[in-house]
Amino acid sequence: MKGDYQDLVDEISALLGAPATLENRDFRLIAFGAHDGDDDTAMDPVRTRSILTRQSTAAVRSWFEGFGIARATGPVRIPAAPEAGVVRGRLCLPVRYRGIVQGYVWLLDPESGPDAGPGPAALTAAMEVAERVGVLLAEEAKAGADLSREFRAALTADRGWQRDMALTALRTALGPDGDGLHAVVCVAPWVGEVPGSMPGAAAVCEVPWPRPGRASGTDPGGSDRGGADRTTSGRTTSGRAASGRTASGRGVSGRAADLPGDRPDARPGDRSAIGAVAGGSDGVDGDPGPGRAALAVLVRLRSADSVAPVEALTSRLLPRPAPPAGPAAVTAGIAEPRRGLTTLGDAWAEAVAAARAAAAQPRLGRVARWSAIGPYRLLASLPAGRAEDPSTRVLLDAAHRELARTAEVFLDCAGQAGRAAAALGIHRQTLYYRLGRVEQLTGLDLDEGEDRLLLHMSLKAARLD
Repeated sequence: MKGDYQDLVDEISALLGAPATLENRDFRLIAFGAHDGDDDTAMDPVRTRSILTRQSTAAVRSWFEGFGIARATGPVRIPAAPEAGVVRGRLCLPVRYRGIVQGYVWLLDPESGPDAGPGPAALTAAMEVAERVGVLLAEEAKAGADLSREFRAALTADRGWQRDMALTALRTALGPDGDGLHAVVCVAPWVGEVPGSMPGAAAVCEVPWPRPGRASGTDPGGSDRGGADRTTSGRTTSGRAASGRTASGRGVSGRAADLPGDRPDARPGDRSAIGAVAGGSDGVDGDPGPGRAALAVLVRLRSADSVAPVEALTSRLLPRPAPPAGPAAVTAGIAEPRRGLTTLGDAWAEAVAAARAAAAQPRLGRVARWSAIGPYRLLASLPAGRAEDPSTRVLLDAAHRELARTAEVFLDCAGQAGRAAAALGIHRQTLYYRLGRVEQLTGLDLDEGEDRLLLHMSLKAARLD
């Protein structure tokens, strides 16, 4: 479908002798013609931004709509407005289908004046091409809208015959595309209307966002976690004495008296695994809270080796500029490409996991692929709240935020004290003191590989909750 749009835009560019761009009715870029020559004015700030960011600003949209383009049935000339970044005048060809505007084709007016530019015959031919564009946009929007119910049912149906029926209905509705190559995308939290048309998308829908949270009391699995004092290794946190040694083998108990105390010295912008939990479940990073939704997109692919089109489409769905990190941060996850719909449920789980990981770990960026999220592939697959271990629960209390952060950085640095101290901006002796406190609170021995693993995974899992 993307190639069809590009061919039609190139055809309009040839008819009118000027590079054209095609945007949908929400002013999101779909295709654009090549800009040849050395004319710097062919790329004014508005056009440059549209191509680079794949969308126009609200101010630009309001400016152009003020000339009645949404109601026009024929070409509309719009004068230049340098103060608004519109250095050159525009020629707008409304793209309509059965009287409803579907998008706009834009060209830069080659000259000023009411009689300049393409003649009537060329404009008539270009409008005929724009009508063909309108048919494609309307068909794509209708297909996406028609499939939203089937797509949502396939993602939310219970396992068993209900899901089998939902997948069969979606496969039937997609036709030949149902057996093609797809990638599933999750954008969350999603607030607003579901996009009406998205080039390359086979189906789009809004689904409840799987809100992670900390379980309390008795788990569905039957184990009572409320008063548990056991670790996964069977040792108690209250009855086991701390070893008093760090993973480097150096004792910490003898050094504690020489230290002025364990003072918080976190750097601005750092987020510990416990940081999000301190404010309660409603303050969890990336957790959209009750009543929020996620946007699910099924994207067609031509090759499993090239997911750049999926990443570009996903990036266009995120708000610009990026909001600050926190509970309202919008992130996206992309599942591994799959052929057919048999494992659609697994693909959606991967996309959700990647979106949650992107919210938990800023270094992953706002758009994360499932294949790139490392340990979060495993952690995100655990039931909500089940990744918390009794031995590490005390460390995740707000009172021990700095100790949790210290332990996480130490383990991220593979237990290398020098690297960890440098990353934290503290003296090595302060690091040893804090690690000794971690051992005392948790009952874990950081000389033991399994204890290190348990602590590290618990701290990483806390970022997801």
